[in-house]
Amino acid sequence: MATFDGPRRAAARYLKMNGRRRLLGSFWHGSNAMAQAIGAQKAHPDRQVVSLSGDGGFTMLMGDFISLAQLKLPVKVVVFNNCALGFIELEQKSTGFLSFGTEFANPNFAAMAEAIGIRGIHLTSSADVDRAIGDALAYDGPVLIDAVVARSELAMPPSITLEMARGFSLYMVKAIMSGRGDEVIDLAKTNLWH
Repeated sequence: MATFDGPRRAAARYLKMNGRRRLLGSFWHGSNAMAQAIGAQKAHPDRQVVSLSGDGGFTMLMGDFISLAQLKLPVKVVVFNNCALGFIELEQKSTGFLSFGTEFANPNFAAMAEAIGIRGIHLTSSADVDRAIGDALAYDGPVLIDAVVARSELAMPPSITLEMARGFSLYMVKAIMSGRGDEVIDLAKTNLWH
């Protein structure tokens, strides 16, 4: 069973439901997959529950994270750590605004997990993804995978409108004209040439 918060709703299109898997989520940003995962795991103790959250959604309810240790729930929590409210940035860009007020400094979430008695895995290379997921799923207890990802990786919405494309074009012009052209180049490198 997998739970998602809003920034990860685009990932739902890549997971195949096979009749045995369930996908839960509000599919809006500002929700919290980990809180849903706690409830899902309590309701179905015989199933493996995996929570996929952006770092913004995870940090909103980080105080509840300790519940996994206290309740001995074997939820596997994957945090996509880009040090930003990524979906908010995407909304700002798609309406023609330069991103503002969306960046934050994150701790090492894996070290934080270890400090409260939950296994933590700090993931910085895509070459280590399969190993990290395998280790997490094989572990008998809660695990947090702190997956450091590129901030400029776009989380694509279910559909793209002409208005969004116009807004995104306006954002790129504004970024270049305001001396933030490096953002546009990084965006292109991350999303077009990888």
